[in-house]
Amino acid sequence: MAPLFLPFFLLFSLVSSGLSHESKSAFVSFQLNTVPVAYRRNFSSSLHASLVAAKTQKPGAKAGQPLPHKTPFKYSMALTVSLPVGTPPQTQEMVLDTGSQLSWIQCHQKSPKRPPPSTTFDPSLSSTFSAVPCNHPVCKPRIPDYTLPTSCDQNRLCHYSYFYADGTLAEGNLVREKLTFSNSQSSPPVILGCAAASSDNKGILGMNLGRLSFPSQAKLSKFSYCVPVRTVAGSGTGPFPTGSFVLGENPNSAGFQYVNLITFPQGQTMPNLDPLAFTVPMLGIRIGKKKLDIPPSAFRPDAGGSGQTMIDSGSEFTYLVDEAYSKVREEVVRLVGPKLKKGYTYGNGVADMCFDSKVAGVIGRLIGGMAFEFGNGVEITVPNERVLAEVEGGVHCLAIGMSNMMGAASNIIGNFHQQNMWVEFDLVNRRVGFGRAADCSRS
Repeated sequence: MAPLFLPFFLLFSLVSSGLSHESKSAFVSFQLNTVPVAYRRNFSSSLHASLVAAKTQKPGAKAGQPLPHKTPFKYSMALTVSLPVGTPPQTQEMVLDTGSQLSWIQCHQKSPKRPPPSTTFDPSLSSTFSAVPCNHPVCKPRIPDYTLPTSCDQNRLCHYSYFYADGTLAEGNLVREKLTFSNSQSSPPVILGCAAASSDNKGILGMNLGRLSFPSQAKLSKFSYCVPVRTVAGSGTGPFPTGSFVLGENPNSAGFQYVNLITFPQGQTMPNLDPLAFTVPMLGIRIGKKKLDIPPSAFRPDAGGSGQTMIDSGSEFTYLVDEAYSKVREEVVRLVGPKLKKGYTYGNGVADMCFDSKVAGVIGRLIGGMAFEFGNGVEITVPNERVLAEVEGGVHCLAIGMSNMMGAASNIIGNFHQQNMWVEFDLVNRRVGFGRAADCSRS
């Protein structure tokens, strides 16, 4: 499992050139995420039989009306939503991740050595399930923004393998299935992964700008979520607070403030750029009332793509490039340096502004809150009581890490700094909206 502050599956792809998202730019926002290692494992015979039998989609329920749909999610270090997959629907736990493209569900078979996750999907029970054959276009590396490592298995079905940088594994077959919310609401059939082997017990709901992301395949015009205030450490066992996830129009959007996305030409292949991420124009950072002396260039992609700033629901902490991180740390040291936990780093050195929990409240008041400034006058403000995140027994850290320590050259605004606000992704108008919520657990 990835360190608690990293993107849930470390959704960044390590491509040969460095970092980039799911295209040659990659899986989570850039390439720290998935290292397509040629890891193979055979399906069990019973699951193979189900997939082979499903090469041709079975007759099933007619497609329902278009979304919108509102559903809750649980928030710990990730946003975990339970979605109704198949016909009739089977509940699948998936991590809502705006930094990745491929959605996948758990399709493990039981084995004497290791029981499958509790929400394993059974293809044989769904009338709308079909497997993707090897000759399907998605199984061939022809799509410029989707470098999914695929191969052809012994049954001529499309097999995929992902080995994430944090050691997380996901591999299985590509399939087509729909989400059935009710008799009158369902998505069109979408291509997703049916994982026969994985290192975690949840799937992924890929929500970036890629053509095979869930929003693209489901033809959503927009989606939004409201992250509740976290009441326990990321490593805690709960109970976790509940937020809201909206597919389609959000009735609260009249009060949102929008910032236009920075978009890139299709097929853009700068080595450190993820052209499928939700990239926004960040202008600066304030600590307390002080605007830090960080050049705007630190937040904009340069000729190689370094400096990109993205909104990522799959990352817990916020990560900054060296030029920005050093200025944040310099100000924190000026304000509360003597109280830093000496010699302590969190997550293999990614975060080093940490304190004993007994002084956390004092630290927040001394720092005085933070703000991330974007174009069009839009800001994400962080009150002083949420400047620090509880990371493990007796330790709190500033919820900001060094992206270079993950091999990344990007700025990532993680979900910790999205608490108690609506974040809307308007795909038609290519913009992101932010709206303050009184209490996301009640929205």
